[in-house]
Amino acid sequence: MNEISSFAAIFSVLCVGTVSPGPSFVMVARTAVSAGQAEATAASLGMGIGGVLFAIAALVGLQALLLAVPTLYVVLKVAGGIYLAYLGVGIWRGAREPLVAPTDGPAENGRRSLLRFVAFGLGTQLSNPKTAIVYASVFATFLPHGISLRSGVVLVTMVFLLETSWYALVARVLSAEKPRKAYLRFKSSIDRAAGGVILLLGLKLASSARSV
Repeated sequence: MNEISSFAAIFSVLCVGTVSPGPSFVMVARTAVSAGQAEATAASLGMGIGGVLFAIAALVGLQALLLAVPTLYVVLKVAGGIYLAYLGVGIWRGAREPLVAPTDGPAENGRRSLLRFVAFGLGTQLSNPKTAIVYASVFATFLPHGISLRSGVVLVTMVFLLETSWYALVARVLSAEKPRKAYLRFKSSIDRAAGGVILLLGLKLASSARSV
């Protein structure tokens, strides 16, 4: 299998994984309808950076490391599960709190706010070590041996564009007027549902560490 067909296969598989609903999708969707497109797009950038880190880790042999040191994988799963559960509880507890619209302030404050959402997206992306295993497995399956540095850069760039563009699309669609109005009308129920989903995903991830 040459590099072009390998990259096409990798892109196809990762597309399916990226668009599949999960905690990252829930976080970006809720950010879009509650905070706005700019904030959700910033979170999408964090998702893309997280994807790049996973891709680089996969290229340098993360899967082999985790298989060689099973305890490390258990620690990552528990830590990631706890982080997701923490996010879910926070969203659930804030379900009844009114949504405070962002006010116009100094540009520095705006940059800090967007950087916070970038970090939020990155933390959510990195909280699931299963994603790292998916990247490592897909790369191991489809990449030819002895991949060049240039090809590695192309592959990592492709991952960044895929992750960022998908979640940026979600941010754009769900920050539109109608979704935002629906969110404001049913904020309590939506937040509880989103928080509950993220909490359950976190608990499932952490509890699955026992089977490793």
